[in-house]
Amino acid sequence: MSSTYDRLVGLLAKGFGIEPGETAPDNTFDELELDSLALVELTLAVQEEFGLTLTDDDLQAKNTLADAADVLDAKLVTLR
Repeated sequence: MSSTYDRLVGLLAKGFGIEPGETAPDNTFDELELDSLALVELTLAVQEEFGLTLTDDDLQAKNTLADAADVLDAKLVTLR
């Protein structure tokens, strides 16, 4: 996977106690048991980590980790 994916998994490990070995690209945030508050916290952590501005729709419970990494990659491209 991409470095964006790895950084996202690192944020999940650091902020939410989700072990990197317990995740897979096709896991949804729902499957990882992140509720709406946790997704808001993750969104804030992602914005700080990546220097991005995210909307409420960018990270949703039904998104897989791979989907989220793709969203972040697309936003990073627009910054360059």
